[in-house]
Amino acid sequence: MKIIKGIDRIPSELKNAVVTIGNFDGIHLGHRLIFEQVIAEARSQKVKAVVISFDPHPKMLLHPERKPFYLITSLEEKIRLLDEIGIDALILIPFSLEFSKTTAEAFVGGILWEKLHIRKIFIGHDYTFGRGKEGNEAFLVQQGKKLGFDVDVINAFTINGGIVSSTRIRNAILDGDVKTADAMLGRPYNLSGPVVEGHRRGAGLGFPTANIDPEKVLVPARGVYAVLAEVDGKRYQGVLNIGYNPTFADEKRSVEVHLLDFEGDLYGKTLEVLFVERIRDEVKFDGPDKLVAQIRQDIDKARIILKPFLS
Repeated sequence: MKIIKGIDRIPSELKNAVVTIGNFDGIHLGHRLIFEQVIAEARSQKVKAVVISFDPHPKMLLHPERKPFYLITSLEEKIRLLDEIGIDALILIPFSLEFSKTTAEAFVGGILWEKLHIRKIFIGHDYTFGRGKEGNEAFLVQQGKKLGFDVDVINAFTINGGIVSSTRIRNAILDGDVKTADAMLGRPYNLSGPVVEGHRRGAGLGFPTANIDPEKVLVPARGVYAVLAEVDGKRYQGVLNIGYNPTFADEKRSVEVHLLDFEGDLYGKTLEVLFVERIRDEVKFDGPDKLVAQIRQDIDKARIILKPFLS
């Protein structure tokens, strides 16, 4: 997949493309439905399938009061997922406060038409763009008839009667409901980060843990989770705790995972964890013995939850 940063050097091979446009944070099942339509149409017309997106996420600049801003996917993840799906090119438009003043008409005429000469555009049912969100489905249809491109609107993707959206996924993750988030994403939510020095209490209890410094701000709610963990190209089952270790009265939140059936040193390595299901809340125990007994129960439960993921 080609990655084009900016709109000034768009190669000629991307002209007359079938495109879609959006932020696409999470690359969830609703997004994938749009991408599938874009790819199918592009292949049928023998042109390129192109995604247009923005970096950074517009809301990070337009709503600076929303801190922290919880992104589901990093830019690197978004690129990897789009490539795996089969998109031919990603055009990343640098977003700034100045660019936010671009009118919908200027965006369509100056970028979609003049720079790309698009053949067809697919958008989600609620997509808006341009200064003051003046660009919408009706506006695009009008511009398409005027300039000569087609517009197709993809209806909302629903699961169990609820619309799949990035906002719903973020909220589910923050609530610790990773199972629901995973269902909307179509894959487990992941966190990656280097393994850093911890208190080494787990080893003393017989359950050594890897303390992860997560690269994302979006971390699930406090609690114990059944996870899959990937390191050095291998996948392991694991039990992960997010919280403040109330039994030991820690003041700093930790994200630590115990890998099942693993032996070795993980310090300094990068570990990726895939959240499968929340097992329980984080609770304070009367002492290490009761904590150890609970950890054994957590491991037994995690093995049952994770068994379908073994191959």
